[in-house]
Amino acid sequence: MGRKRRGGYIFEFYVGDHLPRHVHIYKDDRLIAKVELDKELTVMTGRVSRRLRKILRSLIKEGIIT
Repeated sequence: MGRKRRGGYIFEFYVGDHLPRHVHIYKDDRLIAKVELDKELTVMTGRVSRRLRKILRSLIKEGIIT
């Protein structure tokens, strides 16, 4: 399991988790979204703002979330 805090959000991901590859996003200890890590960052549950999507893309680009 990996956890990373950025921009007031907590991004949680599991190395051996089920497919599709995805990340759980929390704010104030509440799950706000689950996002599939495909090319378009498909939202599986919840809502993702433009700012949150930008943060997620930067974490992927930095290699923190794979």
